[in-house]
Amino acid sequence: MITMRDVAADASVSVATVSACLTGRRFVSPELKARVEEAIDRLGYQPDSIARSLRTGSTDIIGLLIPDITNPFFTELVRDIQAEATEIGYSILLADCNFDVAIERKALALMLAQRVDGLIFCPGGARRDYAFETWPNEAPVVVVDNAWDDVPFDCVGLDNVVTAANVTRHVLERGHRSVAVITGPSGNHGSDGRLRGFQQAMAAAGLSLDPALVRHGDFREAGGYRQALDLVSAVKRPSAIFVANNNMLIGVMRALHDSGLTVPDDISVAAIDDFPWASAFRPALTTARQPVRAFAQHALRILRKRLGETRISPREHIKLPGELVVRNSVAPRPLSSGRPKDR
Repeated sequence: MITMRDVAADASVSVATVSACLTGRRFVSPELKARVEEAIDRLGYQPDSIARSLRTGSTDIIGLLIPDITNPFFTELVRDIQAEATEIGYSILLADCNFDVAIERKALALMLAQRVDGLIFCPGGARRDYAFETWPNEAPVVVVDNAWDDVPFDCVGLDNVVTAANVTRHVLERGHRSVAVITGPSGNHGSDGRLRGFQQAMAAAGLSLDPALVRHGDFREAGGYRQALDLVSAVKRPSAIFVANNNMLIGVMRALHDSGLTVPDDISVAAIDDFPWASAFRPALTTARQPVRAFAQHALRILRKRLGETRISPREHIKLPGELVVRNSVAPRPLSSGRPKDR
């Protein structure tokens, strides 16, 4: 069996240099690193991760639990966390939990059994689904995205209230007064915050909120489709719809197309969550872009800090605003006629 000592001898370097190349924890000059990598390839060396874990007490693995890998937001988040983790010598163990709290519990237990060094957790449920105070403390946890203020862990996520209010304000500034919202499930932190931001913007504009125009979807395409169909078939159709995430936005656009409505001539649409296809739609979609890379950077920075601490520092609760990306899906709506009216 090829050992680290064999690699060191073949590359004419110390065992410590080989170890530094493998872990990325210490700088190694490009010339030495190239020699070590060539020796590893030549000898076919495979690190013994189990033996190393027993020796160091670290696996160099971070567990990542997300609710929906098909959602472009989480796809981007996984990519950015993977990139950040690789930079500092960690690997990622990923679980897609499909918005199922029972699956989350099983995945958490499996990751702790695999002795992950830390956890990045994106909860898919409501606050009532989690007794965080009883969670095991074998590994530090950073909650990302659906992060309630009372969670006893470090948290990183979108400032949902501010971001939703900014998107809604843009729609109102274009002259819309009958605006519907399709948000996510009640009790979900992101969903509740985005609804609250919508409500605040409407109230600040002096507009009363019609309960019939407040709809709860499921953060999935099918849920957005159903809610949009119901809204546009109502006796009084809204002139604009604010959608709380990208998957529901796709469902909304499909529902409007199936209903024979044109965006933005018949109805305007804006949403939270930018995604690669938002600019490819016709019209291109107005969205709020989440700072996904910053979420990943903060999550890994916090985990590294926790893993290196001998004395626990105060918890971090980081909320970052989204960036409004104005495209063509929200049309100006003059107070006089000339454009389709609410029915």
